Amino acid sequence: MSGTIALTAGAACVLSLTAIVPLRRLALRWDLTDRPGGHKAHSRPTPYLGGVAITVGTVVPTVIALGFTDLQIIAILLAATAVSVLGLIDDIASLSAVARLTVEALAASGVVLSGVQVTITGIWMDAPLTVMWIVVMTNSFNLLDNMDGALGTVTTVTAGLLSATALVQGHTAFGVLLCALAGAGLGFLPHNWAPARIFMGDSGSLFIGFTLACSAVVLVMGQAPNAAVAGLLLPTFVATFDTCAVFLSRTLAGRSPLRGGTDHVSHRLRRIGLGTRTVAAALGAIAAITGTLCLTMALGWISVLTAAVVAGAITVVLISLLRGVSVYSPAHRPKTPQKIRERRR
Repeated sequence: MSGTIALTAGAACVLSLTAIVPLRRLALRWDLTDRPGGHKAHSRPTPYLGGVAITVGTVVPTVIALGFTDLQIIAILLAATAVSVLGLIDDIASLSAVARLTVEALAASGVVLSGVQVTITGIWMDAPLTVMWIVVMTNSFNLLDNMDGALGTVTTVTAGLLSATALVQGHTAFGVLLCALAGAGLGFLPHNWAPARIFMGDSGSLFIGFTLACSAVVLVMGQAPNAAVAGLLLPTFVATFDTCAVFLSRTLAGRSPLRGGTDHVSHRLRRIGLGTRTVAAALGAIAAITGTLCLTMALGWISVLTAAVVAGAITVVLISLLRGVSVYSPAHRPKTPQKIRERRR
């Protein structure tokens, strides 16, 4: 099985790496580009469609390696692909927040019906909690795609470590799926590393968030509530912290939490003097630490309390580092909220 996993990851990386070249040309020909302006930080039109390569690079090798025998894997791949198509449509012709959230909730419900469900309360509430978790995390990873190389790095690191966690727990099929996602993310990175030549778009970020959120749920099923919560939050720490920080800071500043802006953790790190590539590496390092905590917890090397203390310490350090960074101009206050999406940089 180790050979299968290595071959799947390698195939996913090569497929993603090579597929981006024709997809980039196609995006430029069809003018599927993200143009500078508003709250976007990039300075030149940059093509989308990188997310299509990530989706194909993950799904195809996984299906070849596993076939159609695992119901939960198939349910997640089908739902994640549907969400990726939703993101692609949103990239081309902007959709409303209601339409996006409705499709995401339906996709998450389909996964829950396949048996993927957290076991926190032990009653019927676990099903809606799982759907809510998947939808929130899907959009949190979408919002994390705001700087060259950031989400690609976090995806590669997180999926790789979560794959190791799955293998340790005996979830071999999910180890294969997550290795494929890590490989696809790695293949995408050379094209997206600053200065980016292509963006993954919503099709990629939504696919990544949905797949990671569902996989995390599978790996905590049947565990005690405290271990389940830790197993959900540790692999998604960067996206969760970023979303919470943005929503809280915007609310305190009197801004709409749903309006786009350059006030994410990545932007704050840039404002304290870090370069774009350094920011991507820093986010990847944080994802590596929290992902390793999840893995070592699964191995039984540390307790849930120890993992929580370390994660809490990281949170305190980040808050102390970033809380004094000014990201809002007092002269500019948005008058009308915009939809939940945040177009790239």
